[in-house]
Amino acid sequence: MPAFKSAYLIHGDDHGRIAERRARLRAVAETESGTNGVEVFEGDACNTDDVVAALTAMTFAMGRRFVIADGVERWKDAEAAEVAAALRGLDPDAMTVAFFAREEGRFKAPPSLHAAVKAIGGLIAEEGAVKAKELPRWVQDRAAELRLRLDGAAARALVDRVGERQQRLLRELEKFALELGDGAEVTVATVEELSASSAERKAWAIGDALVAGDRTTALRALVELRGQGERVGGLLFGIAKKLLDANHAAMGIEAGEANGAIKSRLRGSPYAADRLIADVRRRADPAYFRRAVELMADLEHETRGGGGACLTEDTAAVRTLAAIAG
Repeated sequence: MPAFKSAYLIHGDDHGRIAERRARLRAVAETESGTNGVEVFEGDACNTDDVVAALTAMTFAMGRRFVIADGVERWKDAEAAEVAAALRGLDPDAMTVAFFAREEGRFKAPPSLHAAVKAIGGLIAEEGAVKAKELPRWVQDRAAELRLRLDGAAARALVDRVGERQQRLLRELEKFALELGDGAEVTVATVEELSASSAERKAWAIGDALVAGDRTTALRALVELRGQGERVGGLLFGIAKKLLDANHAAMGIEAGEANGAIKSRLRGSPYAADRLIADVRRRADPAYFRRAVELMADLEHETRGGGGACLTEDTAAVRTLAAIAG
């Protein structure tokens, strides 16, 4: 049987981690006391009057009672003082209360609540988000815990691809561990391949094919994705992003810029940027990429109901891709 504190205060700006801790505590509490032994106050119901009433209510229920208050960052310090008074009368053998504060800006767990939880021997834990510049190192440390070998370049590529949410980054690393196994090496190429959904990868493949002028591959991938139920509108962003980046690279090449200067303006990982610049140099036709961007803009306008065209989304997309790589 787990040993419970009488009170917990979990606070900080890592909202994903706080949500996980709340879910885990609730699951343990329901295992311990059943669903009837757990009271949850969240949203508008997470107010000091209702929480105080729950903490001071008489009950003949058997076993430990759990009270979960999620949203205490909105409480004023004077209001929290009323909860603090109720905590002093808590029976540590019969009840556990857990406070959760998703802090942001001026919304913080009240100081009086901190003091009250500490005064009765409760647990206070801060879940803080890692600063952006520290994320690659954090990703490497989490990868090592999962028995993956991941260097700094791959860690930065993962942050570029997935974003700065720690929980999303951790989910991607866990996916790598499941797919690759213990001791696997995660390279930049691995990140590029595995950190996107199948549909996203194929949308990027359409963009790659258009950059290379490969009409057959682009159209085949489009037909396959539509057969899977993917909407044309949902695919346009990935394709257009690739062509926009290719156009920026082509403009830089046309102006005589070095690869390093061009890379500094491209989004995504350095590995992907190097590959794109090489593909654009092989094409050696800046007008091709300008025209491709114009045609994609026309397609997006048409699929959103503009232009008064009578073509279906499928017909418009096939026509556009064929025209780009024709």
